[in-house]
Amino acid sequence: MLGAAGSALMGLGTGALAQQTQQTERSWMERRRPSCPQEAWPEKLMVSQVSRLQWGSDEVCEVQVSFGPGERPSASDMSPQEEDPLSCIHACCTRRPQTESQKLSFLASVRAVCEAEDCGAHYRLCVCPLEVAQCIEALLQEEPAERLDTELRQQAMSAVAAMSSAWPLPEERKSGLLRACLSSVLRLPRHEDAKDLDAALYTETMEALHRLLQGLVGSAGTSVLMELQNILELLLPFTTCQLAAVEERAVACIGRLLAFSNTCSLPKVCSCFMGAVVLRHHCTENQRFPVLGKLAGQLILCCTSTDEGTRDEAMKAVHQLFIFIASQRVWLWKKDPKKPQLRERWQTLFYEHVSQENNASKIFRMFLKYLQYPERVSIFLTAIESMTAPSLHSTELAAHMVDVLAAEARFPPGQVRKIVKTIYGSLPSIEAEPALESLGRALLVLAGKHPREMVSSLLGCSPTCTSVTVTMWREMLSEPSAVEKVLQELLQVLTNHSLRHMSTFTGDRPRVLALAQAARTIPEILQLPLVMKEAEAIFPQLFLALLLQVSFTTELTLQEVEIFWEEHRQHQLTPIRSAVQALKVLLCSVGLQRQMEAIQEQGGWDALLSTVTHLQGVQVVARVMRELPGALRDPIFHQLVELLSTKLCSWEMVAMVFLVEMLEGVDPSEELHRVVSLFNTCLQSQSVGTQQLVLRSILELSKRPDAARKMLGLLPCIMEQLQDADSGARAVALPVLSTLLRLLERGKLSLVALELAGNLPVLFEDESGTVRQLSMHLFLDTLSFVEGREKRKMRKEVYRSLVPLYLHLHDEEESVAKASQKAFLGATRFLRWRRLQRLAEVAQFWQIGECLLVERRKSAAQDYLGQSLLYLQSPQEPLRREAVRFIELVGRHESTTARTRRWWFGRR
Repeated sequence: MLGAAGSALMGLGTGALAQQTQQTERSWMERRRPSCPQEAWPEKLMVSQVSRLQWGSDEVCEVQVSFGPGERPSASDMSPQEEDPLSCIHACCTRRPQTESQKLSFLASVRAVCEAEDCGAHYRLCVCPLEVAQCIEALLQEEPAERLDTELRQQAMSAVAAMSSAWPLPEERKSGLLRACLSSVLRLPRHEDAKDLDAALYTETMEALHRLLQGLVGSAGTSVLMELQNILELLLPFTTCQLAAVEERAVACIGRLLAFSNTCSLPKVCSCFMGAVVLRHHCTENQRFPVLGKLAGQLILCCTSTDEGTRDEAMKAVHQLFIFIASQRVWLWKKDPKKPQLRERWQTLFYEHVSQENNASKIFRMFLKYLQYPERVSIFLTAIESMTAPSLHSTELAAHMVDVLAAEARFPPGQVRKIVKTIYGSLPSIEAEPALESLGRALLVLAGKHPREMVSSLLGCSPTCTSVTVTMWREMLSEPSAVEKVLQELLQVLTNHSLRHMSTFTGDRPRVLALAQAARTIPEILQLPLVMKEAEAIFPQLFLALLLQVSFTTELTLQEVEIFWEEHRQHQLTPIRSAVQALKVLLCSVGLQRQMEAIQEQGGWDALLSTVTHLQGVQVVARVMRELPGALRDPIFHQLVELLSTKLCSWEMVAMVFLVEMLEGVDPSEELHRVVSLFNTCLQSQSVGTQQLVLRSILELSKRPDAARKMLGLLPCIMEQLQDADSGARAVALPVLSTLLRLLERGKLSLVALELAGNLPVLFEDESGTVRQLSMHLFLDTLSFVEGREKRKMRKEVYRSLVPLYLHLHDEEESVAKASQKAFLGATRFLRWRRLQRLAEVAQFWQIGECLLVERRKSAAQDYLGQSLLYLQSPQEPLRREAVRFIELVGRHESTTARTRRWWFGRR
């Protein structure tokens, strides 16, 4: 209720808030018991003046006092008049206090209101908790870090403690306020090193900080673990400060806070607290403690600090942390009553270790017995980060921790990514040789255990493969056992077509992962002897992956090119040039430098760099590679078939161009079945270019006796291309059909020829002269292929072809006109129309139209008319003119026929 009222009042303006405060203040003062403010001042103070200061629209009481020699102001000296602490608070929140006395009056007022038994005062102060917390934070930030000569820090923390006891601190200011308290106190110089730092005041201030932190934890109720974790996360950064005094105080605060927490009644912790795998469970934030691993790792490292005081405090804190973990283990074991003896034995051994062990390395080993992989990962990361500041802690211990954790732990994929990212970020700042060696060993071990996660994580760290990334690659590839696994994963990324359809800026920017390899990774790692040997073993896969990678770079967006260009601007290295360079390096590394130079001489590399000539460059590369010895060439061909058989993606056109060129130099008999299946799939591709390439390949194979009959299964798909494909694909499909038809057995040949004859007349009108010519030649061939019952059905298809063939006798292209004459002559022979046959033989084309109308049945004129009308839209003027003439002939013929009929019926 109070929170709701406070939120409502927060919306009031400054004037309204002041008026509300004054009204509630009068009501509060009426209920207070009479007081004698004069008696509250110590006798040693000499009151010189009491005045009312006007701050904005509010008044606040300022007490100006004089001190004796060597005296300093205290909270009791600066107590405000008891009649108006709320007015003092309101005025200080409106306008920040400037003098020391005003600041102490404000803090004392906050304490007075929070500690008062009057609920009305609490209500009035909770109206503006954000402003009060912000004002206290600002006062602490203004305090000079080099000296401690007033009680302000102490009183500020007492005020914050009082506020937290009265009501929860506002969450949006809580972390900032606590950070200000910690920074103001922990960053003070050592009290023995500063002349103006009073030892007693220093001790009191530190105790006030301890009381504040313990009070926050003690009053957190069921959220005690969450409160403890929040405070520890604020304290941990101070344990890595370069100042020994700051580190010592922070570690001491952690130790004291853990000791206090061990006396509290902690809630039951979920099993996932210790990293146990618990399926289908739900736990609240109050039952988790994810800071445990980082805390343990940092305290263990502090046990090796160069500062003796820090080492002592760290050892105390470590012992308290052991007790803390033990208490949580007890909760888990109480759920399993079957092992009481084991629990008692463990507790006995545990406390013996805590009391006897003082060696940091052995303490670390002990911790590993009680922590699971989430905490181990945190320790791993903490050890790596500590290597960047070797002057604070023992580098040897950090290196030992990394070695042990890398060798023993098995991490989930998400945790591996964290480790790689931390190593990548820390490596440039690490100089100590033991640290660098341990990280190298860790990378090697992790690469052997988690090759996929290591490869994807390292590529994600740097999309353009920086020098740090190259160093990490070299470490991962320093042993034969890891080389094979890592290179296989690199291949997976290079050939993973799904990455090519993702956005540039999603997650770890997957579209540029493969580019990172082609950019610098492949050329760099190929220089390593172990990698070179493995590259020879997987050369076909690696070669094709890089070739397709070159093609992929032509699809990159402008933003993706900019990502790459930023890293390589000084080398004038564009993405596609980088990929081509990687391909050159690969060829040279496996002893194919002569082939690399041959491609250069034929302009292949330069052609690859341009999107206009890119496919021509692929053809040049393929022609050079098909001249390789069979031991190298055949595996490339087999791998190419494998690649196209399993993945059809944006670069299928490039792969098909390479395959077509390779077919001329290899024996595909071993892969023929898969090749035919591949062709069948590619013929249904949406890419017109791919369809044409497949048809050219089929045409090439159909000329080989050993492969031609295997192509017959593709006839249905090829015949579909006649209807759906463009003129380019039709021009290739027609010769293929002409070749394959001759390989069919007579019975099936007759059926296929009949079906094909029905589809061909449409192609007589194609825009391509080549298609028109080839379709007429093929139509003529089908007439000789039919037999039996199909021959009678074929007459209908021949009738449909007569008018188109007759009109194309006037085609502008001479070759088409000649093809039409041959086909028309073949049709008349098939129909046994001798008069038309003679006219076609002597090329008396102007009489063919009239003869057609005489030879056909009575309804033929209407069919001829419909076919002729279509040619009125022909782009060729001779065809339009002949169509008009033929239509006129049909009209005269119909008129004459009608008159004849009327005369005949009239005579009857």
